[in-house]
Amino acid sequence: MSVVLSTAPLPASARADYWHSLVSDTFIPLDVALHGGAPSVGTIVSDRLGPLQVSVVEAGPQTVARDQRLISRGGAEYITVTLQHRGTARLTQDGRQALVRPGTFTCSDAGRPYRREQPDPFRFTAFRVPKAGLGVSDSDLGAVTGTVFSSEAGTAGLVAGYLLRLSERAADLDPYTGRQLALTAGDLLAVLVRERQGRLDPHASEAARGMLARVKEYALRQLGDPELSPQGIAAANHVSVRYLHKLFQSEGTTVGRWIRRERLERCRRDLARPSRSAPAVAAVAQRWGFVNPSHFSRAFRAAYGMSPREWQAGTHGV
Repeated sequence: MSVVLSTAPLPASARADYWHSLVSDTFIPLDVALHGGAPSVGTIVSDRLGPLQVSVVEAGPQTVARDQRLISRGGAEYITVTLQHRGTARLTQDGRQALVRPGTFTCSDAGRPYRREQPDPFRFTAFRVPKAGLGVSDSDLGAVTGTVFSSEAGTAGLVAGYLLRLSERAADLDPYTGRQLALTAGDLLAVLVRERQGRLDPHASEAARGMLARVKEYALRQLGDPELSPQGIAAANHVSVRYLHKLFQSEGTTVGRWIRRERLERCRRDLARPSRSAPAVAAVAQRWGFVNPSHFSRAFRAAYGMSPREWQAGTHGV
């Protein structure tokens, strides 16, 4: 169920302080300065999808800023991806400045100072994403901060389209589905970071990089299907199997190895998830497409140096 927070019930004289607390409590500690005369109404509608927080924000002109003092108060473990729907903005971080217009998006790293100026009434959707789930370093994240991304084409367009669709359905998703779709969002953001950092094949065309991201998005949604195969992935995305293999070769891997790694990582996450009773190893393996328990145990040990039960016992303090 969405959480709706608004300054509408308050008189104009009381809105500024309340809005400051709403913004900082919803996202991360921030300084908020409202512009103009009497503060207009501000509204935040938020949903949680596993580790991902999705918030639609609508308000009047303002500037939010984050400095070392506020970073020390918490929140450094997040990035915020902001899809702009109405109004313009200026985001400054890491010595770069992004001029934001409707139909574009930006990334800001809460572990470093930044400033976002909104000179007009605005509406945007903000995604608060834990950095730990992306599998990229803080220095890698520096490749996407203070930069504006178009939602029209390429990998950035795919990321924007996926996030927008996810936000539109967030309130109706059950907890399990929401969590899995949020993990896919994190994977797509990681692809964008690696592309900007030059970790993807620099000689590949924009179309090839976009296709690779779309293929991964499809495959990540199908990881629980034990029949998932290069042939099925290629057919669903209207490419040849040969071309599919070439896309993954640009990252130094194969389709099969990539699928196995993604399945194992999700099994590892599920086995470490806090709960009253530890999930059964076999059930977790089956959920992510491993039909043979012995094969799963061997693959898990090869990847992480211990059996699934040893990993689960260690993370649950058993």
